[in-house]
Amino acid sequence: MAEIVFDKAALTRVRFAISPTIEMAGSVRVLGDPGRQAVHMPWAVRAAAVVGGLDLSVLHALQGSRSYSPDFIHPLPQGPFTSVEDDLAAMLATPPEQVRAEVLDAYPGERLPVVLDGFVEEPRAAVGRLDELMRTYWERAIAPHWARMRALLEHDIRYRARQMADGGLEALFADLDPQVSWSDGVLTVTKEPDADGFQPPCLTRVMELDERGLLLIPSVFAWPKVLLVTADPWQPTVIYPARGVGMLWDGDALAPPDALAKLLGRNRAAVLLALDSPRSTSELAGLLGVTGGGVSQQLSVLAQAGLVSRQRVRRHVLYLRTSGGDTLVEVTSGGDELARPAA
Repeated sequence: MAEIVFDKAALTRVRFAISPTIEMAGSVRVLGDPGRQAVHMPWAVRAAAVVGGLDLSVLHALQGSRSYSPDFIHPLPQGPFTSVEDDLAAMLATPPEQVRAEVLDAYPGERLPVVLDGFVEEPRAAVGRLDELMRTYWERAIAPHWARMRALLEHDIRYRARQMADGGLEALFADLDPQVSWSDGVLTVTKEPDADGFQPPCLTRVMELDERGLLLIPSVFAWPKVLLVTADPWQPTVIYPARGVGMLWDGDALAPPDALAKLLGRNRAAVLLALDSPRSTSELAGLLGVTGGGVSQQLSVLAQAGLVSRQRVRRHVLYLRTSGGDTLVEVTSGGDELARPAA
């Protein structure tokens, strides 16, 4: 268990960010044992087919320790939306002595896996080789899905930011994750047993936040765990499962019937199909993996055609299919039961 103590300054220094390399690292863990996270099985099947020729043993070894995983392979982002190029450039700039120390800390009192020897003997050269491997892995396994993943992560951040604006940190942490609780300026993170039943030692680590505050990073591949970054020199960070991960790979459920797609265009048809319940523009963007601007354009056309209606609820505008829109979806689906997006 970890307790993160906020002082008055830290209360105003909570920020969010997206990290491509944290997603990459998490995806490698999933690919190593996809059965443990069945929610990602559709991705894992496709990814395994395209990365089969890559030797991922180094990446698996860097994350194979139960005590600590080196943080230099996913440097914490300095801004809210970094690119994979930014992350890898920061990794390459990690001081060699820090690389060496983090790798050794991952296997205290143990013989390092042989594939990690280079990070101790020649850290700069080893990180250079790792950079090449991660770039290739990214292009094959993550890049084809990144727009959709990023849209979901951005949607999560917008949702959390609204919570914090409406009710402060208490509202933010109230439903961040069941492993997280907030009371009297202290954020408590309880670590759950892993898939093998291993329970981390029942010691309470207390961390006093400094002027850097706390960084919150939503993640697709962290699910279902909350992960912590507490080691120096990194900013204290909580990596938590993003909302809606369960529907991320459900592409078939979001695919409109062919007749509807031919009539309206596939993107516009997907928006109409998703409006079986009231949704905002940002919710649609996160669900469909497209930009908010693109959704707005499609909604405008659908509204002009009388297929969707809109209503303002407090600060948000919600959209819903009209009866005419329902009829069109039903007719073009051939009367079959429609596959609906997960809520």
